[in-house]
Amino acid sequence: MPLTAGIVGLPNVGKSTLFNAITNSQVLAENYPFATIAPNVGVVEVPDERMEHLNELFHPKKVIYTTFEFTDIAGLVKGASKGEGLGNQFLANIRETDAIIHVVRCFEDANIEHVEGSVDPVRDIEEINLELCMADLDTVENRIAKVMRKAQTKEKGAVAEYNMLCRLKEALLAGKPVRLLELSDSEKQIVKNFSLLTAKPVIYVANMSEDEVSDPEENAMYQSVKDYAAKEGSECIAISAKMEEELSGMEKEEKEAFLQELGIRTAGLDQIITAAYHLLGLRTFFTVGEPENRAWTFKEGMKAPQCAGIIHTDFEKGFIKAEVYSYDDIMEYKTEASLREHGKIRMEGKEYQMKDGDIVFFRFNV
Repeated sequence: MPLTAGIVGLPNVGKSTLFNAITNSQVLAENYPFATIAPNVGVVEVPDERMEHLNELFHPKKVIYTTFEFTDIAGLVKGASKGEGLGNQFLANIRETDAIIHVVRCFEDANIEHVEGSVDPVRDIEEINLELCMADLDTVENRIAKVMRKAQTKEKGAVAEYNMLCRLKEALLAGKPVRLLELSDSEKQIVKNFSLLTAKPVIYVANMSEDEVSDPEENAMYQSVKDYAAKEGSECIAISAKMEEELSGMEKEEKEAFLQELGIRTAGLDQIITAAYHLLGLRTFFTVGEPENRAWTFKEGMKAPQCAGIIHTDFEKGFIKAEVYSYDDIMEYKTEASLREHGKIRMEGKEYQMKDGDIVFFRFNV
């Protein structure tokens, strides 16, 4: 399921440096034969310690992690919503993504010019948010013009859509992103049809110097971004994009030793990947065995036949049962034989909702 997060930010905030780290970490295309990788798209493995533990138990010949896509989006300038800079291209590229990774500069460097002449992360965030709000306002106003007459004649569905559009217009005029509105399920369904930029969930990435990233709480600019993110219920991750680019060229053991020396538990890029994955409601199930251990991405709430279809459409068409056990149980009992002995392997039918960490064998007949 090709969900993707778009990396946005003003020029010279470290966005391109972060994307370089992503492309250096990119998975080999031959492991994913159905993926066509555009120049501005990076496909990375989703880090998952569970897979490493499963590999120790099953000793597979091949291991495939689940993946996630990031799209590098051209730097935004003031007036993008009116076509300034690469405005239209910028906005169109964001529209194609499912979530936004908003990179904000939180370091001083006289050698790197800031487009606004000074470093002020909250101002920068609000500048991009305003451009996105203005672009959405154009979309909403155009839609209002089309649906107004239908609403006046009480055409089915038009009244609810018109009322929703008026509410969206009011919020956007006030500079309030659509994602911050409290909406019912039916209202969310209406809004979904408009592909609004500010409806997309956001992760803020505070790009800091290499010297400060090991203790980000000491950085006042990071604190301001963190507070801003908290007010809107978004996540804030502290990174040093320059350091991430350096780390992406290291072997795993060298990378771990380097991070340990700095007192950093998890690389910033790994934090971003994991956060973006979960932000979009993505979860992981596993298929295991001596030939191959593989992680598969599914959307929270999907049922067993749909998840079987992720592996192959025939699995969904001919679905019979799913033989399921949990990651936690195999870690406790160590072997499938022991799981059977203790009644920990379940046979689930078509209505079973898959859970994160499920290990499954699908039975099907076509």
